[in-house]
Amino acid sequence: MRRQPATLSRRARRLARTLLLAALALLPGCAALAPRAVTIEQRLAVFPAEGLPLERPVTIRWNDHLVPWIEAETDRDLAFALGLVHGHLRGAQIALLRLVARGRLAEVAGPFATEVDHALRILDFGRAAPEVERRWPADTRAFVEAFLAGLNHATRAAARRPPPEFALLGLAPEPYTTADLLAMGRLAGTDVNWLLYFSLLAERGNPGFARLWQRALEAGASAAEPAAQEGTATPHAAFRAILAGTASRAGSNTVAVAARRSATGGALLASDPHLSLNLPNLWLAVGMRSPSFHAVGLMVAGLPILGLGRNPHLAWGGTNMRAASSDLFDVSRLPPAEIREHRVTLRRRLWPDTERTVRTTPHGPIVTDASLVPSRPGEAIALRWIGHEPTDEITSLLRAARARDGAEFRAAFAGFGVSPQNMLWASRDGRIGRLMAATLPSRPGFPAEDPVLDAADPAATAPWSRLLDSRDLPFVEDPPEGVLASANERPEPLGGRVPPPLGVFFSDGDRFERLHALLAARERVSPADLMALQTDTLSPKAARLAAALLRRLRDVPEAAPLAAALAGWDGDYRADARAPLAFEFLIRHLVLAVLAENGRDGAAGRRGPETQWNFITTFLLRDLDALPPGRRAAALRDAAARASRDLARFRDWGDVHRLRVAHWLVNLPVLGGAFVQGDAPVGGSRETPMKTSHGLVEGRHAATFGSMARHVSDLSDPDANWFVLYGGQDGWLGSAAFADQVPLWREGRAIRLPLRPETVAAEFPRVTRLAPAAQPTAAARR
Repeated sequence: MRRQPATLSRRARRLARTLLLAALALLPGCAALAPRAVTIEQRLAVFPAEGLPLERPVTIRWNDHLVPWIEAETDRDLAFALGLVHGHLRGAQIALLRLVARGRLAEVAGPFATEVDHALRILDFGRAAPEVERRWPADTRAFVEAFLAGLNHATRAAARRPPPEFALLGLAPEPYTTADLLAMGRLAGTDVNWLLYFSLLAERGNPGFARLWQRALEAGASAAEPAAQEGTATPHAAFRAILAGTASRAGSNTVAVAARRSATGGALLASDPHLSLNLPNLWLAVGMRSPSFHAVGLMVAGLPILGLGRNPHLAWGGTNMRAASSDLFDVSRLPPAEIREHRVTLRRRLWPDTERTVRTTPHGPIVTDASLVPSRPGEAIALRWIGHEPTDEITSLLRAARARDGAEFRAAFAGFGVSPQNMLWASRDGRIGRLMAATLPSRPGFPAEDPVLDAADPAATAPWSRLLDSRDLPFVEDPPEGVLASANERPEPLGGRVPPPLGVFFSDGDRFERLHALLAARERVSPADLMALQTDTLSPKAARLAAALLRRLRDVPEAAPLAAALAGWDGDYRADARAPLAFEFLIRHLVLAVLAENGRDGAAGRRGPETQWNFITTFLLRDLDALPPGRRAAALRDAAARASRDLARFRDWGDVHRLRVAHWLVNLPVLGGAFVQGDAPVGGSRETPMKTSHGLVEGRHAATFGSMARHVSDLSDPDANWFVLYGGQDGWLGSAAFADQVPLWREGRAIRLPLRPETVAAEFPRVTRLAPAAQPTAAARR
């Protein structure tokens, strides 16, 4: 009976939302709430193919998943066609990315996003754009300008029939500039360390902070993992989601296999980025051919670069290094003359405009001026970030896409800045390699007591006077094992060289260990093996921790249901397994109990870094065993009893751990539920190769960050390249290609993107022909 009011309340909320949606559906601009079904043929019929400023005819071939394969006679026309495709397929997504990069979210979200916009204006993703553009080589400038022209042509065409989201959000199509593209690129290169930095800033000044920082250094706390279940939408949660969801390859796995270890006789490469699991996917699959480019791969929507892929000579992929491309500086004691300030106007939908102050220093913008960034009274902390320096990622990635061997690929990343990447490659001659693509301050180390440096200390600021890039960092080619793997792990020596101090917050190595175990298990590795590796859901550290906890629970009667579920568990987070459910409920209650014993109860403890996987695997057993025997026994009994009750409520891991098919508008208050197309059980966890991340598990939840794209290439065959997205190619709500790849993703299947022209012609049967505007026929389709 006590549950009845809550049930009635949920029913009332559902009814209210249904009535609200029905009422809104009668208003103009609400087609996004109930989008009409649109076929691939209908989407191609409205492709903007008229009045094109092309130099020569261009052919775009499409497969059944709306993946384009572009054939152009000039590099400029290729870039223009790519921009056209991006604008047509992902117009609304790119518009939103620009709003985030430019700190203009309140223009669609109203006063809710005021403080988010202020924080984004302070971070100023476009700060380096003028100097970056000034330094561009001529070929980069020409390619970017042509891409931008294509994107703007598609944007103008969309004014006649804008994406459904535009009317709902009050957006109007507007042209893009090179500064917009560069700001979006910097947004995609956000430093994943910011999440943990800002979390730790909230703790500075509290008793025990020095110990917390020391433990963070020891654990290497994962900077991208959600600290806990987020709960209701708030500006703080929205700001965290932006930093976590757009950081370039914030997680990711990549493996390379040399020809001598390959079952096909050719080197192999497999990569799968880890980012937000909301739709549309951040990536867009494409094929392309022009005088300088011949490649297939994945592009970030709105940016003119291939992030991972394959050309006839080389395949490549990458993972975030988790290197610290930022430092925090206390600038409270700087002379006033070194602090510049200006006012920014924040436009707000359905609300009056407002103004905020942005202050900058020689050590970066003062981020603690943002209400969403914690600080102590009277303290001003600046963020110095490589992303504010004129590094050139676009030129690096354009050159990498044209590389013919490992040496050219490595040379391409001179001057690459953010976000720092471990780049792996496999070449047609059977070789493999790995390099560090980054620009970083030449630090001697990291502070042992406080992450905030003193801007008045010359020793603290000196590392920024000399920046290192990929030419100064270790690399390796042709390792004796014949395999390479990367999974955001703590850097190890490469090629016999020890890397300089790069960062402090890395993955705990669980995925790295598992990837190497899977590769070592086979004398010869096949593409099918790599596809299976990408769907693996086993966590070695979870198995070891579960066994250790069972030993401590041996004499605890309340643990009987948990012991039955966990006996012999190998750490596999299969969706149909009961053991991971028992394990996650147990560690939740034990972590919270230990935090309470150590005075870390409440919101600070539940949201802080101590709830992250690195902390759990490093300290849970140690902290538990350090308790006095009586209190330890009580904590074990209480946690076991609570976890057993939770376990009785659910059937298996997939009953609790869910993967939604949801548009990014799911984050809207009240209306968000209208954009969930369904959910299903999913395997995996925080640090399994198939990553589906989560915080401490209280009950049913959606995994919103993890493996969201896959790529495998076999260098023995130009056509042996497979890609799949969690979602689909088309961002148009209601499109047949909006979420059509989700079944492929769930089943471990993929789409072939070949390089041979005859194979492309056979497998991409729909044809769009583009002609220069001066010719009488601009497009013909069959």
